[in-house]
Amino acid sequence: MLNEGARDLVSSQDFATAVAEFIRTRGVTRCPTACVLPTQASVADADREALGEHAARRDQHRQAKVAARVKRLWNIEAVPSTRE
Repeated sequence: MLNEGARDLVSSQDFATAVAEFIRTRGVTRCPTACVLPTQASVADADREALGEHAARRDQHRQAKVAARVKRLWNIEAVPSTRE
């Protein structure tokens, strides 16, 4: 929040206008932390669904990375020894 000195310099109408302009130009429609991390707050169904989809995509991506690492580590061909 603004400190008392700064609050006196900006009227509530100017502040609301600045916030509305920021939202309009940046396209911010939701609190980013509510969309990224689970919360105990009351969350709209659409946001809850978006968070679930995000978590599912993140898990699929993580599993794909693990599978690629495992394949790279264990996909080594055994070369027969030429010594007898």
